Amino acid sequence: MTAAVPVLETRGITRDYVTGGMFGGKREVRALKGIDLAVGRGRTLAVVGESGCGKSTLGRALLRLIEPSAGRVLHRGEDLLALGRRALRGRRRQLQMVFQDPYGSLNPRHRVRELLGEPLAVHGLGARGERDARVAALLDLVGLPATATDKYPHEFSGGQRQRIAIARALAAEPEIVVADEPVSALDVSVQAQVLNLLADLKARLGLTMIFISHDLSVVRQVSDRVAVMYLGRIVEEAGVEALYAAPAHPYTQALLAAVPLPVPGRRRDRVPLTGETPDPANPPSGCAFHPRCPKALPRCTSEAPALTSRRVADGARRVACHLHEAA
Repeated sequence: MTAAVPVLETRGITRDYVTGGMFGGKREVRALKGIDLAVGRGRTLAVVGESGCGKSTLGRALLRLIEPSAGRVLHRGEDLLALGRRALRGRRRQLQMVFQDPYGSLNPRHRVRELLGEPLAVHGLGARGERDARVAALLDLVGLPATATDKYPHEFSGGQRQRIAIARALAAEPEIVVADEPVSALDVSVQAQVLNLLADLKARLGLTMIFISHDLSVVRQVSDRVAVMYLGRIVEEAGVEALYAAPAHPYTQALLAAVPLPVPGRRRDRVPLTGETPDPANPPSGCAFHPRCPKALPRCTSEAPALTSRRVADGARRVACHLHEAA
């Protein structure tokens, strides 16, 4: 039986930035370092890591909101980076994004009717007279009343604004949604509601999702697989249950150590993460995590581990760690 072609796949995606100028020397920062990922139809891949690891850069590169410096982004086998402006605009109907900040991602001068109607108009979906009904249907889909159409963003709570942002992303009837930290700006009590909504929409609409987060505690209920990033690289990828049950990379273990256990009084045995993320413009030699790793080997200071695969119960696990190689 041949493997299905991934709906979305990256091959060797790299992204370079140049920083500095004016009063200091320019420095090149490699925010993404040869990222290889794939997600199948109707599945959700979570991309997790601390702030500055490159996960939001990756999300934008997937949709060509920023241009990768090298590599390929394949949508159903076709390279998005090879598309011209007109072809890309047509393809973007299938590829939509939910941004982190529900306060900054919605134009404060537009009513909800205009915010949701604009993507319908841009992509030619429905006649003008039909769009109000489509807007009402979108609001119902995300749990908001039709009366919201005449209101401005400032009249809603943060959670309601994020529901509007999700409705806007769904207006074009996309196949793939990239959700970039969609709950990090919300109160904890509201986060669960938005996560439940995303999980429900994925099931009802058959969406494929890339869910970006710095917090492993929020991705378990919405994800099928998890890719852990550190300083521009994937250091571990596995099925969600396998990763939570037995994380292989010390960085993943440290991130999970920060997740509270649901049972009062119980504590995790893993060592918490210490130290600061290195400067991306001056990364450590060898394994970038070795200055913070309690299990570092001598070779970790000079030799970067390869991202290797092995089979586990729920599919393949990939780990970039010399400890894993030794095992």
